[in-house]
Amino acid sequence: MAQSYLKYSAKGDLIWLLLRPWIFIPRVLYILLTFIFLFLRLFFQGNSKNKNVQKNISKYLFDVITDLGPCFIKLGQALSTRPDLVRQDWLTELTNLQDNLPPFDHKIALKIIEDELGASAQELFDEFPDSPIASASLGQVYKAKKDNSYLAVKVQRPNLHFFIRRDVVILRLLANLFSPFLPLNIGVGIGEIIDEFGKALFNEIDYEKEGENALKFADLFKNNPNVFIPKLEKTFSSKLIITTSWIDGVKLRDRALLKQNNLIPSSFIKTCVISGLQQLFEYGYFHADPHPGNMFALKGGNADIGNLAYVDFGMMDTITNSDRLTLIKAIVHIINEEYFLLAKDFQKLGFLTEDQDLQKLVEPLKEVLNGSLNAEVGNFNLKNITDKFSKLMYSYPFRVPSRFALIIRAVVSQEGLALRLDPEFKILNVAYPYIAKKLLTDNSEEILEILLEVVFDNKGRIQIEKVESLLNILFKDSENINSDLIPVANAGLKLFISKKGSEVRKNLLLSLIKDDKLEFTDAKKLLYLIRDTFSPFNIAKSAVQNIISPV
Repeated sequence: MAQSYLKYSAKGDLIWLLLRPWIFIPRVLYILLTFIFLFLRLFFQGNSKNKNVQKNISKYLFDVITDLGPCFIKLGQALSTRPDLVRQDWLTELTNLQDNLPPFDHKIALKIIEDELGASAQELFDEFPDSPIASASLGQVYKAKKDNSYLAVKVQRPNLHFFIRRDVVILRLLANLFSPFLPLNIGVGIGEIIDEFGKALFNEIDYEKEGENALKFADLFKNNPNVFIPKLEKTFSSKLIITTSWIDGVKLRDRALLKQNNLIPSSFIKTCVISGLQQLFEYGYFHADPHPGNMFALKGGNADIGNLAYVDFGMMDTITNSDRLTLIKAIVHIINEEYFLLAKDFQKLGFLTEDQDLQKLVEPLKEVLNGSLNAEVGNFNLKNITDKFSKLMYSYPFRVPSRFALIIRAVVSQEGLALRLDPEFKILNVAYPYIAKKLLTDNSEEILEILLEVVFDNKGRIQIEKVESLLNILFKDSENINSDLIPVANAGLKLFISKKGSEVRKNLLLSLIKDDKLEFTDAKKLLYLIRDTFSPFNIAKSAVQNIISPV
């Protein structure tokens, strides 16, 4: 199959489908009727307290999504990670969308292997099973053996290109048609979001590209002992087949199963959250489909941070350096409760138009986000924020830029995973300290510029309360206070005496001069703050902690 044939084209694919009304019309009618019957059933039976009724609804929901095909299964997978959006009795059934779908004919899989790799499965491998061990939306996986090692051989479902091409076009048409009636005012740009979804799916069915993605992802995490990426076996891979080393772990879909294997759920959530933050804010390259079927808990690690394996690298995406830095600034502005600057960040990212009066957004943003760092931070979740933002989006011209569609999908899936495995997990207690540590230890010019905005105001004066807030977020009530102190102290000292630190030194000197007089009040406060935070006692504790539990 030619590479160009695998590329998504909104206009070209629309023309292709409209020229085939015998395909287009019956499919649209079938999708509409299917959803009408689904909504009617949910309307009349959805609130029933009868367990058998709910069990039948969950099975019906699974069958409907499965029957509609790969595009709808992908959407269902996203729902399967959200215990805060979907009833628990439905959720149990929906998790089967991740890797427990009906398989396609084994003989067809064997034929695809022979056609793609030039020899039969029995000739290529020492052992090849008679049935797949898992079956997902785009392919099914076999556990084969070669040279005393087990391999995961993923074979793509037949005719995927046709099904995805047809249904993405129809999804785009229906989304544009019904967007005015959606509960959120994402309005303009919903077609572009479907386009991003379509591009991602077309990339995902090119297994050669997935292999390249796996190699790139593995290289990014090669020095991280807590994140494992399976090895790509190029000899047994092609456009329709991808083979990797076998992962012997527990899928992150069942809290009870993790505990049965003496694995601590919160430790794997922490690795998942930190690695996700690294993908977005350090590497600019991220796994856009982090549902529980694509992540495994591995033995090793410790009670604080577990060993995690990622699989399935078909749906990956990048974030530009400009967007990455603006997002970091936005998080800092949320921490510092600077809502006008946060509105400017939204504008720069494309969530607001250039002509929007940002001052009018200050109070609404404050109402939505105020207190996110208070005692209720552990109860924070994106669902709560989304509910509050929905009202804001009706009143103001917020829109979701298409390039953020996969980022939002990844973040929402990841937070859903955290809620499912450990409802008590404090996700912001990991995310905020990560950003604070990055600001205090990353000496790149871009991050240094953001740090200077935190430490000094636009008149060059030290903002003691903001520096204190930053240190508090990193160290106050943090589980990692001991392990983080020395790296932060070292990075700060290196920065201060380095060439890059000239701006810091200059601003510190200028901050001592007020009204042509020397003023040491703010400098003293800063010194006291640094002294209390990095006291010899705390540094000694940090050294001991690093010896006992090296990172």
